[in-house]
Amino acid sequence: MVHVLSSRTLLRPTDPDRSRAFYGGQLGLAVHREFGTGPERGTVYFLGGGFLEVSGRAEAPLTPALKLWLQVEDAAAAHEELRAKGVDIVRPPVQEPWGLVEMWIADPDGTQIVLVEIPADHPLRYRPGI
Repeated sequence: MVHVLSSRTLLRPTDPDRSRAFYGGQLGLAVHREFGTGPERGTVYFLGGGFLEVSGRAEAPLTPALKLWLQVEDAAAAHEELRAKGVDIVRPPVQEPWGLVEMWIADPDGTQIVLVEIPADHPLRYRPGI
């Protein structure tokens, strides 16, 4: 069995400075570490149990098939905070038929980010008898 100690998602943005302003400034992700120099230097952000590395530069935005899912404590509070910071809100928080509350936003390159709240009574949080 492979014992994974941590995980990282790597993004190569079309405009690294703009993406760092989004992930560090607007989303408020804490910096784990930085490396390199110049406009294409790397910044690694904490993502709860994993990391998001924004480094290098892409000629074109990533495939629309890529989506980031980030769990938040309170989707409504996140909505208000991010809206006030000018984040592109694709869809405000909605409780889905499966019980999770999901809000959709986009980064400057259009990468979809789903902010997910797991309500206290949802089976992912509470499993009676276990």
